[in-house]
Amino acid sequence: MCGIVGYAGLNDAKDILVKGLEKLEYRGYDSAGIAVHNNDGVTLFKEKGRIADLRGAIDWHVETTIGIGHTRWATHGVPNRLNAHPHQSATGRFTLVHNGVIENYHLLQNTYLKGIEMQSDTDTEVIVQLIDLFVTEGLTTEQAFRKTLGLLHGSYAIALLDANDTTTIYVAKNKSPLLVGVGEGFNVVASDAMAMLQVTDRYIELHDKEVVIVTKEQVTITTLEGTVLTREPYTVALDMSDIEKGAYPHYMLKEMDEQPSVIRKISKAYESELGDLTIAPEIKQALQQADRLYIIAAGTSYHAGLVGKQYFEKMAQKPVEVHISSEFGYNMPLLSQKPLFIFITQSGETADSRQVLVKIKELGYPSLTITNVQGSTLSREADHTLLLHAGPEIAVASTKAYVAQIAVLAIAAYAIAEDKVMDVKQELAIAANAIQVMVDAKAAIEEIALAYLPIARNAFFIGRNMDYYVAMEGALKLKEISYIQAEGFAGGELKHGTIALIEEGTPVFALVTQEAVALNIRGNVKEVAARGAHACIIAMEGVAEEGDHLVLPQVHELLTPLVAVVPLQLISYYAALHRRCDVDKPRNLAKSVTVE
Repeated sequence: MCGIVGYAGLNDAKDILVKGLEKLEYRGYDSAGIAVHNNDGVTLFKEKGRIADLRGAIDWHVETTIGIGHTRWATHGVPNRLNAHPHQSATGRFTLVHNGVIENYHLLQNTYLKGIEMQSDTDTEVIVQLIDLFVTEGLTTEQAFRKTLGLLHGSYAIALLDANDTTTIYVAKNKSPLLVGVGEGFNVVASDAMAMLQVTDRYIELHDKEVVIVTKEQVTITTLEGTVLTREPYTVALDMSDIEKGAYPHYMLKEMDEQPSVIRKISKAYESELGDLTIAPEIKQALQQADRLYIIAAGTSYHAGLVGKQYFEKMAQKPVEVHISSEFGYNMPLLSQKPLFIFITQSGETADSRQVLVKIKELGYPSLTITNVQGSTLSREADHTLLLHAGPEIAVASTKAYVAQIAVLAIAAYAIAEDKVMDVKQELAIAANAIQVMVDAKAAIEEIALAYLPIARNAFFIGRNMDYYVAMEGALKLKEISYIQAEGFAGGELKHGTIALIEEGTPVFALVTQEAVALNIRGNVKEVAARGAHACIIAMEGVAEEGDHLVLPQVHELLTPLVAVVPLQLISYYAALHRRCDVDKPRNLAKSVTVE
């Protein structure tokens, strides 16, 4: 969600901060701002809207070599300039940016800040006002910072400037991601390494409840109590070209086109010395020893988890439950005797999933994270990690990470299966070729989008068996980026209530890839068509019939979700494009959901 950058060095901080914020646009935001030290103290520039609006508000003549910046996704208070970060204390001495949610901010405000008039509706402002208060009572800035952090309940990533100190950025985190990047003659702060990859690829991980003092010469990490810690930087294995659009008009289109190569990259990454696909022995052992797997995820990752359940149960005869992370954490079911928890997350920072991980670790249960980001919080804190190897995914609507999750789940299930129902390496290669056929069929798929969704206010996606899970993902993609009300349903459930919503011209997309239920779903199509629906059948070779609107290349039935999802992604893309929606940055959404 929100993004943080900071710079202390020798060069113009304004330009570096704004460029860093631009690299964080993919996370989702509604306002942005920077604060920089100059001869007059600390100067703020912030605006509602896009980074381009912020650029127009900055006085580029201001000379500065230290500053902080922020992109805000509204939680407390509407998106406007007053609620945009950075926030300043009443005296103007302290300036702060913050990611996360302070759960007890009302209590803190009523206890300590009754005489101070708040300038915003945010929980964040309470933090900076408390620091100022404690300094006026006689504490040093660092002491006031630590005291304030000790009072906060909730999640935070914080960067603070003191107008009386032109050399230092005060940094801390709890539950929200934050890194410190190191360089020659400068150091930086970033909630995502991609933000500051322009200046350094060497980063230090920060852990919860650590306090960091950052200057251009030094990075000092301590516990909240003041114990000094030593931690070596690691090198981020990213190339700037990985996070650029190149000739593509949108990141989403680029990332959909990358899906065949992602499948091939995953196969190469998980290839053993013997040439088959497998996973690390300790992860294999953890999966085999569990009597039940609990997949915890949200959104697109949850849909991938539903597919993964089929893989573990059908290939490895391992019982699986799939749960929405935000529900599981506060409504935990009765667990089996030897559970293993699998967390599926593109970013590795999903707050809903992390709160579940914290709870199951307290209970002593083992955990595995499947993520695209090495060194992310969920990866670092789980017992085991399987990486997606999908490369950076910038568009808010996930595409290549979803197919990567399904591929990795297939490999993991195959690795622990005693009876190999398929050669997963060979079948993934076939699937990669089939995906390539679909991404090359853009013109035909764009015609479908234009025929079915030019003015539609709602749409339905139906399927049975594994197609049902893909239908859910297709509906999510459409609503995410085109703002068309869309729902994915099991075909047989239509007549149990939902069919009441079908009227003349209602778009219904039906998936037919599962042989055992092909006739059933075609029957459901007849039912909605009889009530005026505008039905589009997307079928796979082998179960396709004359008159189907799009035919998919045939792949192993277990891997059909990898291929069937691609036309649904493209349909959503073209529907959004022709409605002039912001494809990569849909309204109200964020890429990395770092608050519960």
